[in-house]
Amino acid sequence: MQPSKEKQLEMLRSMLLTRRFEDRLTELCQVQGKVPGMMILCTGQEAVSSGVCAALAREDVIVPNHRSHGHLLAKGADPRAVMAECFGKRTGCNKGKSGTLHIAAPEVNALCTTTVVGGGLPIAAGTAFAQKYREEKSVTVCFFGDGAADEGSFHEALNLAGLWNLPILFVCENNVYAGAQRFEEHTRVRNVADRAVSYGFPGEVVDGNDARAVYLAARKARDRAASGLGPTLIECKTYRCRGHGEADHQLYQPKEEIALWKERCPIPRLKGQMLSEGLLSGEEVEAIDAEVSALVEDAVRFAEESPWPEPEEALDDVYV
Repeated sequence: MQPSKEKQLEMLRSMLLTRRFEDRLTELCQVQGKVPGMMILCTGQEAVSSGVCAALAREDVIVPNHRSHGHLLAKGADPRAVMAECFGKRTGCNKGKSGTLHIAAPEVNALCTTTVVGGGLPIAAGTAFAQKYREEKSVTVCFFGDGAADEGSFHEALNLAGLWNLPILFVCENNVYAGAQRFEEHTRVRNVADRAVSYGFPGEVVDGNDARAVYLAARKARDRAASGLGPTLIECKTYRCRGHGEADHQLYQPKEEIALWKERCPIPRLKGQMLSEGLLSGEEVEAIDAEVSALVEDAVRFAEESPWPEPEEALDDVYV
């Protein structure tokens, strides 16, 4: 059974928006002083965030990792606010205080973004515990990379989630590299998802460049969690087409490997499937392209025209 046409259109639009958003950030990063701080992108991995978030309800919570733009935009965050936050402007999601790497968008239940590798896992387990304790019908999704699966926090969070039967989806974006280390250089097992059996709940490997497959796996796991049956570990096999950050020249990634994975890009894949099945027309593709381009250009303009925070605002919203 395939996702509905409406869901596939939602995923395609989301992926196109994320790609265009990050392409503009790539261009802006080339301008000295335009965008402060490290820029970490998810180019090539868009099907994971789009597929998972399309399977969620609005009240569901997500905990992204440092490669978060796709997660936030797919969950419905305002592109203007996300772009302004990347610029460090007062009109950003977090008033310019988080920058690109620590964004929270509570209005769409994006709880927090953490750059601590594996740091989101125990936070997400705590959120899912609260949902169960309050007898809510919502679930929590934690996005993390293959490198985080080797952290102690991974074991602790998954062990407790299994023990307490928490309503949580653990989504591993296995993009082949943890920093500059290949997967087989830091992990002995072939699949991260195989570890789920140790914690007493299902693990599933899915093609992370197939938005439909990601959606169906996430929908099944979401239904399972919401009905009280507990967690699922979903491992999405995908690829990071850019460096760890925009200052990374990818010298450790074979050019042929990058080219091969670019041929597997999730965006033309879903677009081609929908066109061939009569679910999408060339005119609709052009309309979506035009819409997301306009949204992103508006977001850039908004960010550029927005004011910087005043120095004294650094002490606002600080809690002790």
